[in-house]
Amino acid sequence: MTNQTDTAVRESRFSLEAASNYAVIVAFIAVVIFFTFAAPGFMSGENIFNLISNKVVLLAIVALGMTIVIGAGGIDLSVGVSIDLSSMIFIMMIAAGYMGAFAVMGGLGAAFCVGLLNAFLINKLKINPFLATLGVLFIGKSIQQLSTQGGVPIYLTRAEYAAPFDAIARTSLLGIPTPIIILVVCIIGVYLALHRSVFGRYVAALGAQADVARYSGIRVPFHMSIVFISCAVLSGITGILLSSTVRSYVPLAGDAFLLDAIGATFIGTAISAERRPSVLGTLIGVALLAVMRNGLLLIGWNFFWQQVGIGVLVFLVLGLSFGLRKRAE
Repeated sequence: MTNQTDTAVRESRFSLEAASNYAVIVAFIAVVIFFTFAAPGFMSGENIFNLISNKVVLLAIVALGMTIVIGAGGIDLSVGVSIDLSSMIFIMMIAAGYMGAFAVMGGLGAAFCVGLLNAFLINKLKINPFLATLGVLFIGKSIQQLSTQGGVPIYLTRAEYAAPFDAIARTSLLGIPTPIIILVVCIIGVYLALHRSVFGRYVAALGAQADVARYSGIRVPFHMSIVFISCAVLSGITGILLSSTVRSYVPLAGDAFLLDAIGATFIGTAISAERRPSVLGTLIGVALLAVMRNGLLLIGWNFFWQQVGIGVLVFLVLGLSFGLRKRAE
């Protein structure tokens, strides 16, 4: 009798754990089904293409960087600055007549500097990542305002952008849009770094217990620097893709990516038994948030009500997942 009871308890725990891990996937399927019937044109080929190209790709690249940082036990509030400064330098160099390749290097260089500044503040000055990146966020906003006469957008004329510029976001290879190819490359790179390398094990150790990692001989400052620089550069890639898509630079446009990148990363932790960030989990989180925003827009909700809908969704998904996990324990 006791054995039967123990078996039943174990099976119940296993079922609850499985349910908690799949809560995000179930939520995604439910949201897709709902908007398929509630939002006209939601499942049209044009809408799906625009959703992937204009929202999923850009957010996913930023969220991959956030996955690295949160996996290491940190947070980066300056991803919007990396996006914006990369976009600003990129557009300014294109407008000044530089070749596309040099403009790309300039934009990524600006993002690299943001990550380097974060690393310096965190590793050398021993400032908490939250406070360090918050300070960089304010500094970056000021730089943009000062550089654009109070926040005036920079638009390129037809004569200023050429085929190499448009090729970044407006062309395709074998029928696959270039931004999607760039995203796939980023996914593979981050996956290999986090899940198939020594660096990934070090990141996991830093996220679990940084002090223990330090006593184990891991060069914490060096690896934390790589973490924040990687996040900034990935955000910089998004900035360049964004600018190439709209052919302009709009100050503070990167702010729109911060909360969604954090939200997607934490939503993704719900599919992991260890409740740790992962590439797959983050991508599912990105897809869920992107579909939710797109569907709410199609049914007529404005931006502010969309924020309410996203907030409720995050509460429900994470609350259900972690609640089931707690019951299983």
